[in-house]
Amino acid sequence: MIYADNASTTKISDSVLEKMLPYLREEFGNASNLYSFGMRSKHAIEKARQQVANLIDALPEEIIFTSGGSEGNNWILSSIVSGHIITSSIEHHSILNVCHDLENRGIPVTYLPVNECGLVSIEDVKNAIREDTKLVSIMFANNEIGTIQPIAEIGKLLHKRGVLFHTDANKSSEKPQQIFQKKSYYL
Repeated sequence: MIYADNASTTKISDSVLEKMLPYLREEFGNASNLYSFGMRSKHAIEKARQQVANLIDALPEEIIFTSGGSEGNNWILSSIVSGHIITSSIEHHSILNVCHDLENRGIPVTYLPVNECGLVSIEDVKNAIREDTKLVSIMFANNEIGTIQPIAEIGKLLHKRGVLFHTDANKSSEKPQQIFQKKSYYL
């Protein structure tokens, strides 16, 4: 079988699996507990947090691990308790469902259209920004059609305007430092 939908679901890489096997088989302690099993797991998580922070030029306390992309997307959007949000009309349901829920609670949301290739227009992003805009959330690669959005350009625009930017880069094969040249382009 040839699986050609890595924008939707991607098999874990062999190198990641190899690094994770000890924590799936032997070192499976609850990192929140104080016994030795838990402390070893906590140490491994903190080491991973430091490695990710180093990779993207962040502080370890800025790195939050979630169970997956949907939980991370939900967490980011749900943390915006007031202010305008901008997203695209073809985002993953983990973004769209939270946006609809936020709208029902009075948070204004703008859904940007996409062109025939599924691309968001930088000009549409620029025109949608309001004085009360708190966050723009545009996925890196669409999970249905594979369109790669102009994330770096959107990030530069939002950085200039002082607006927080979230991208679901869950399925990206790019390295974070190739996507973002400055740490302030991402949330």
